Amino acid sequence: MASHRRPGLGSLDRNSKVTVLTVAAATATAAAALTGATATAAPTLPQEPAGGARAQVDRLFEEAEQATERYNRAGERAEKLRTEIDRAQDALARGQDRINTMRGLLGTFAGAQYRSGGIDPTVELMLSGNPDEYLDRASQLNRLTDRQTWQLDELRQEQRRLAQQRHEAAGKLAELDAVRADVARQKRAVTAKLAAARRLLGAMPSQERAEFERASRSGGRSDGLPEPNAPGPSSSRAATAVMAARAALGRPYIWGSTGPSGFDCSGLMVWSYRQAGVSLPRTSQAQRYAGRQVPLSQAQPGDLVTYRSDASHVGMYVGNGQVIHAPYPGARVRYDPVGMMPVSSVTRP
Repeated sequence: MASHRRPGLGSLDRNSKVTVLTVAAATATAAAALTGATATAAPTLPQEPAGGARAQVDRLFEEAEQATERYNRAGERAEKLRTEIDRAQDALARGQDRINTMRGLLGTFAGAQYRSGGIDPTVELMLSGNPDEYLDRASQLNRLTDRQTWQLDELRQEQRRLAQQRHEAAGKLAELDAVRADVARQKRAVTAKLAAARRLLGAMPSQERAEFERASRSGGRSDGLPEPNAPGPSSSRAATAVMAARAALGRPYIWGSTGPSGFDCSGLMVWSYRQAGVSLPRTSQAQRYAGRQVPLSQAQPGDLVTYRSDASHVGMYVGNGQVIHAPYPGARVRYDPVGMMPVSSVTRP
């Protein structure tokens, strides 16, 4: 049977092959040319987007602030442990003195027993020229023996108490060592992040750096602000704290400091309320719970405004939609909009 072929099919296949080869050759030539150009040209890095360095500096300052609050928390715990250890050591010294006194009394009683028991009581009665005197001394000896038994029990109890106190003091000392190590770690973290932020700031053009230093951390956000005609301070203590915070305007941010020459964010709150006779916790996380929480819309001067979900920053609301706070290292205590960062809580001490 004769085979049937469609006319021109073989010619079309040959033309297609030629076309494909031609395109492949052209593509290979272009790729070789591009590769050669890339090999000889200097590599170009993508330009950093506007504000990129500032965003990095903000992030580093935020991380440094979080590490500062951890440093403050560890320092507060270390101080509490040192106080507890001092008390424990005093109690141990007093307990040891009591034990030494008890041992001395027991030694005296034991000696008296030994001396009185050197002669059989019946023989001593027979040899005594004054039986009444002997009986009186024997009665005293019996009383001494009863007292010695009581003293021995008390000594044992005191020794157990002293051993327990020593155990607890040793535990506190071990915890203090661990907390001190944590303090050192947080200090290293803070200083490393601040050094990186300073390097980035130093590499910025002078105009951009000046803009960064003038600008609020929030970029001027004002969402959720209380009304401009909000009430005055909730108490005389709050009014005194606001006056103190205003007196601190312009003082530098110093991490780990509660003033008066400089402050970190929570340190400014501690110092301001201390002037009003109120003792606040050291960290912003603890300050978040140092009073009654109120809605942001009801904020009054003197209220503590904590920021971010971890409450790692805090400022004092002073009215007219503003807080006074210690912003970050290199900045000074200043006013900023209360909505400069996401608000975590508003607390009225």
